[in-house]
Amino acid sequence: MTFDIAKLCFQLPETFLKPYKTKQPDWGPLGYFTYKRTYARQIPDEGRTEEYWETCRRVVEGTFSIQKNHCLRNHLPWNERKAQRTAKRMFELMWDFKFLPPGRGMWAMGTEYVAERGGACLNNCAFVTTNDLGQDPVKPFLFIMDMSMVGVGVGFDAEGAGMVEVVAPQGNVEVVIEDSREGWVDALRVLIEAYTQGGPLPSFDVSLVRKAGLPIRGFGGTSSGPEPLVEMLADIRAIFEEKLGDVLSSSDIVDIGNLIGRCVVAGNVRRSAEIVFGDPDDNEFSLLKQDKEKLKHHRWASNNSIFARVGMDYAWHAKQTAVNGEPGYMWLDNARAFGRMKDPANFDDRQAVGGNPCLEQTLHNYELCTLVETFPARHENLDEYLETLKIAYLYAKTVTLVPTHWSETNAVMARNRRIGLSQSGIIKAFGKHGRRDMMEWCDKGYEFISGLDIQYSNWLGVPKSIKKTSVKPSGTISLLPGEPPGIHYPHSEFYIRRIRVGVHSPLALAAAAAGYHVEPAVGQEESTVVVSFPVKEEFFRRGKDDVSIWEQVANAVAYQKFWADNQVSVTVTFKPEEQDDIKHVLELYEDSLKGISFLPLAEHGYEQAPYEEITEEQYDEMVTCVNARALVVEGVLDTVSPKFCDGDSCEI
Repeated sequence: MTFDIAKLCFQLPETFLKPYKTKQPDWGPLGYFTYKRTYARQIPDEGRTEEYWETCRRVVEGTFSIQKNHCLRNHLPWNERKAQRTAKRMFELMWDFKFLPPGRGMWAMGTEYVAERGGACLNNCAFVTTNDLGQDPVKPFLFIMDMSMVGVGVGFDAEGAGMVEVVAPQGNVEVVIEDSREGWVDALRVLIEAYTQGGPLPSFDVSLVRKAGLPIRGFGGTSSGPEPLVEMLADIRAIFEEKLGDVLSSSDIVDIGNLIGRCVVAGNVRRSAEIVFGDPDDNEFSLLKQDKEKLKHHRWASNNSIFARVGMDYAWHAKQTAVNGEPGYMWLDNARAFGRMKDPANFDDRQAVGGNPCLEQTLHNYELCTLVETFPARHENLDEYLETLKIAYLYAKTVTLVPTHWSETNAVMARNRRIGLSQSGIIKAFGKHGRRDMMEWCDKGYEFISGLDIQYSNWLGVPKSIKKTSVKPSGTISLLPGEPPGIHYPHSEFYIRRIRVGVHSPLALAAAAAGYHVEPAVGQEESTVVVSFPVKEEFFRRGKDDVSIWEQVANAVAYQKFWADNQVSVTVTFKPEEQDDIKHVLELYEDSLKGISFLPLAEHGYEQAPYEEITEEQYDEMVTCVNARALVVEGVLDTVSPKFCDGDSCEI
């Protein structure tokens, strides 16, 4: 499948690019290391990976090629000179870390993969409901697997419980599984059809699936071999065999989805994300993770949340949340009725059925969405930030022009054009600009974006975006400039951030040569090392240990009011003495939020933790041993392509 709309036909001039070829941007403490590990694509002919200027060029040229092709194909106005000015500004703002595309865009934008396979890989989020499982018991599960395999974070629900009767297969068939994403998904289709439509029972031939360790063309990474797929198919078959003559329950639906997630992760798509929504009255759903054996095997693969209702009794669910953070909560009626909570209800999203794994996007059935990240603390004033918002908006809106390989998805995306302009380093921006000033930035910024959307939608001949703003949790993207993720508080003012890489990785060798502390990973001494990076947070006021559950929620409420017409992704940490407050938080703010999750704040007590607070003296001592400019990575790396919505809290 080829989409002419994504072919590269726009180029930045070499005279513009030349000064950047010998420079590096103002990386955060982990920025260059993270970039090389995650976003620098291989250049096989030269035996190396991209440098940052090349990534910026690829992303910018890919973005403007999509715009140009769209305009030329649809006989719309195109001004090359104006486009060049805007493209150069996009490059500069990426270079200065004023904004960044999502990890998905950093990895895939401007590649042949987009041109050949469509725009799904540029999107962060997806949702599919099972409430019509009685009409089609196959397609929702195929969507979950297919989107997960291209790295999109997928949400689904258990609304289809009781709708599908499991029947005995009729006859037998041998299925040769092709060595492709489509081949793996088709194997799942044949299996589900056998038990829901009385099709033939398949036996699977995996001889064509490439062996473990071989490179995966196009999307990157290496093959896991067929074993994860074989195990998934066997486990799902076992579910159906146990339910012959019965109907699929909510736990069966979740288990099938979780087994798919487990397969994708084991299948060397190294990160993925799932969220599952259940009815608050479905006790079977709410107790799923109390089965320790199944939790260890596959039920870890999703964040489980409930569709909360304004006015419900939260007492029982809040007690469950206090134990391990689940369930999370989504008020779907609020998401359907409101954009920003300060504005009157408009019901523009009345067809919404769920949200994405980190819960910053409201979504319709089969809908995808792309996000983009801005960093207000890296700006000096509102006018400067508005310029950045214009460029960030243009990137996100452009992604909506590229069709995917799912017709159902294309139909809803063409109608909604949903995007999510996000902010990261929000708490840092409070420290630099003041919380009250940031509310003004949010309010005026949203109105500015709304005006832009009218202007650019008219130019591109597409509908206005149904919603435009959100707060995503961020993840590795915010590590590039060294900004705290999303709306979350930093760990502390001074801390060690530890990253794990392969023992023979050029990244580990380069880090050691630059003076960073590198040591064997406990329990994985032969295969993995841990690299320690000293970090100092700018404009630090308080860390996550210093703020109450109430202040964190108040920040989310303010951003849901003044900024996010989609949602604010927030994981509120709470101390043991605050666990009884969860019920009261939910009751007080149920009509001010669209979603929220909680996580106990406790000492982990294990070695080589990802974060470790240190003193200023310890930080200074570590920094004196490091020459960050000497951290240069050469040669070919087995880069790990970014997946889903870039949030560590959503990762499985």
